[in-house]
Amino acid sequence: MAEQSAPKTSTPDVSREGASPKRAVPGSGSDRAEKAPPGEAVSAESPKALSRGIVSRRRLLGTAGATGLALGAAGGAAGYAAAPSADRTALLSSVGADEVMFHGKHQPGITTPLQARGHLVAFDLSAGAGRKEAAALLRRWSTTARRLMAGEASGSGDTDVARDAGPSSLTVTFGFGHSFFARTGLEKQRPIALDPLPDFSSDHLDKARSNGDLWVQIGANDSLVAFHALRAIQQDAGSAARVRWQMNGFNRSPGATTRPMTTRNLMGQIDGTRNPKPSESDFDRRIFVPDAGDPSWMAGGSYAVVRRIRMLLDDWEKLSVKDQEDVIGRRKSDGAPLSGGAETTAMDLEKTGGDGKLVVPINAHARITRPDENGGAAMLRRPFSFHDGIDADGVPDAGLLFVCWQADPLRGFVPVQRKLDRGDALSTFIRHESSGLFAVPGGAAEGEYVGQKLLEG
Repeated sequence: MAEQSAPKTSTPDVSREGASPKRAVPGSGSDRAEKAPPGEAVSAESPKALSRGIVSRRRLLGTAGATGLALGAAGGAAGYAAAPSADRTALLSSVGADEVMFHGKHQPGITTPLQARGHLVAFDLSAGAGRKEAAALLRRWSTTARRLMAGEASGSGDTDVARDAGPSSLTVTFGFGHSFFARTGLEKQRPIALDPLPDFSSDHLDKARSNGDLWVQIGANDSLVAFHALRAIQQDAGSAARVRWQMNGFNRSPGATTRPMTTRNLMGQIDGTRNPKPSESDFDRRIFVPDAGDPSWMAGGSYAVVRRIRMLLDDWEKLSVKDQEDVIGRRKSDGAPLSGGAETTAMDLEKTGGDGKLVVPINAHARITRPDENGGAAMLRRPFSFHDGIDADGVPDAGLLFVCWQADPLRGFVPVQRKLDRGDALSTFIRHESSGLFAVPGGAAEGEYVGQKLLEG
């Protein structure tokens, strides 16, 4: 997992002047609520929750009523200004106050829990831009990302879109595409693992929405915070790079369920049950490039495969729930394997029913993607759903912005996708429409920018 420094505790500054002014954020001062340890579910009414400032919707509304905060736009603003510090902290503690550290061994946005809103954007360097311009751009981007992730304004040209919000678990992650290295004269530093992905039979790829010199992943638990970061990154690009493609995604909002749950995709299926976990002894070996890896500038980094996967929802939704479960190999209600048990119960691939047939069909998606069915191949899936409208025939343009992380895509994504190509029952209901592979270097240390070891090595 990423090595993170202690959360910052500073007094809020509502001024917009200076190099890195604080946003006018309720609860961004030294009374910021303590966060629950990763994976620990805390009831909003428990003593632990109260001590950490975690409040339920009921308690939040009660606090608003007690302090006389109006719910309209003008009244809400006045309420923030008039409310005492403890109330301001409570108003942000559930989502807005959560902060992810920018500096660390690994970049943020890889092991960070799924966020409610995401933006993926690829850039191409402008004509005439090279290594020098790329280094200056990554330096600007890193500075902006650090400020925004801390709940600060991006700089003197900040748009104020997220002025009233906290960090909201914002993460900004940077990567390099295959073409970046020729554009910057760094071909000798290009990793072998960044060789182009092979063609797959399920591909219907739009080249204009694939690949790119540079890739940025933005995630946050507030839509305005995420958009604010997207806009700042685009503005920082200036004349050095232009947007090649950009995609927007979403997940379930934190607190939308009674307890922490694996997310569902737009097919209604629980998605990500068998993801590798940082607590597993081989997690780092599977997901991150080792310190002694080749090339050395990728130490602590990872490789991101990005695929826009269209879900043919009209066809999918014509299936009965039983048929949908056979396609996936898991129950739709709770994600448990068809062989029985709960969501995390090991799947029994040999179990048969009264008719003598395998309970988990031979072409079920969950069977085919298992690491033990693919020579141990594993990847950390961290996707966003997308919905980009409905066409004139009433067909939704919706699906999955698939993002997966691995130490080597040739041992992670590629063998699994090849096997899916040969007989996955789900392939009838999806279409891969764009693709990208990006080398994501390790995190930046204090005083450094992302990619500095490559660009100044």
